[in-house]
Order: sequence, then C-alpha cells, then structure tokens
Amino acid sequence: MPGDYQNILTIEYPNIPSAGVYYFNTNSGLRYEVRFGRLQDNILHANIVFGVINEEFEGEEYITTNRGEVYQVMNTIVAIVKDYMKEHPKVNVYEFNAVGREGEPETKTENVRMQLYKRYLPKIFETGWVFHIDGNFALVKKSI
Repeated sequence: MPGDYQNILTIEYPNIPSAGVYYFNTNSGLRYEVRFGRLQDNILHANIVFGVINEEFEGEEYITTNRGEVYQVMNTIVAIVKDYMKEHPKVNVYEFNAVGREGEPETKTENVRMQLYKRYLPKIFETGWVFHIDGNFALVKKSI
C-alpha cells in the first residue's frame, strides 16, 4: 500500500489477483466495490467501475454518496488502482465513466464527479501516462 496517501480505509483484496474485484467499508457503514473489467477484444485494456453496493440503495449499482468521506474514499480507490496496476503491469489502457448524479443535467460537458476524478488521475497514473477526457469519459493510456 502506498505510504504517501493518508486515511486509506481497510481494503479487501481479491483472493485471486486476476479476479479484479476489491471491497472496502467506510466509517459510516457504506460498502464500496471497485471492479476492473477487461475488454473482450483487448485484454490489456481495463474498465474501472466503483461505487456503493449497500442493500439500502436497492438496484442503484455503483451509486456514490456524500457522507463527508469523499477524500478517504478516493484515497482508498487510488491505493486499489495502484495495487491492480502492480498485479497487472502489462495493462496499458484504463477507462472509466463518471456517472452523473440524479438531477444533474445531461448536457453538462463535465459533471462534478469527473472534476473530482480529474484531481485524482495524477495520483494514480504518474509518469508515463496520458489522459484523454471527453465529457464524463476518461481514457488513460501508457505513453510509448
């Protein structure tokens, strides 16, 4: 676990590293899942999806909430992505979508979540990665 990030929550690592599913719980009782999916046509391209999976949010998979824990949650996600990258060093493309909040206008070019994620991209993907952000979609590629 990287030592330069503070307030990282306890991470439940996958039993099999190739499984690519991590969990953690916040102090307020929210349970998060961070899932890495590989593209069928390119196994070196991973999609990152994360969010709250508590039953109280019935069916709203990968919802995120604001209970004053956003920085702790994001620091934990940074640690998880870095662990996945260490376990899968050949993956050279990562992507994720910043799903908009309920009631947030769809026409907005970049939602509040993407603005937050953009602040954390340099913490996850350090030297040697290029970011391409198009609205609420982020593509991160290893530079050649």
